[in-house]
Amino acid sequence: MELTIKGKNVEITDRLRDYVEKKIGKLDRYLPTISEAWVELTSEETKAAADRQVCQITVRSNGTILRAEERSDDMFSSIDNVLDKMYRQIARYKGKRQNRWRGASVTPEPLPIELEEEEPEGLGDIVRVKRFAMVPMHPEEAVEQMELLGHDFFVFFNADEGRINVLYRRKGGNYGLLQPELV
Repeated sequence: MELTIKGKNVEITDRLRDYVEKKIGKLDRYLPTISEAWVELTSEETKAAADRQVCQITVRSNGTILRAEERSDDMFSSIDNVLDKMYRQIARYKGKRQNRWRGASVTPEPLPIELEEEEPEGLGDIVRVKRFAMVPMHPEEAVEQMELLGHDFFVFFNADEGRINVLYRRKGGNYGLLQPELV
């Protein structure tokens, strides 16, 4: 597993790096197919001291992306808390995967991953641009990926339609699918 540790307003000391590597290394026991893991440690100035130390973990396994984030007043407890959350997500992912692919020898295609990020400054301007690779998938797979990421919408290339679609969560727990058409 390839591990990347990034700090924002935090100095990544040897002690902190060793702690993260030791804890993230244990994820392989629960999900041996993890190919990459990104850990972002951030110290934010907030009114509540209990929310200042943030740890976000993103892992990629067989093209599926799992992400978790936790905040606390201590970076080490943020790391512990986010790992607990990640273990629950892995258990949920493995359960869905076993139910869905039971008996099938299908390997899912890789899913989008952020490749480049720019943050130009300015009020009322585009302040963030993300570029990511897309692979064809069916709307049911997009729902599953959106739920695993915990997002309210998901942009994907619809294998059934041959076009880019947007999946979104509607009030009441159902989903909507936007299928743009050129005029």
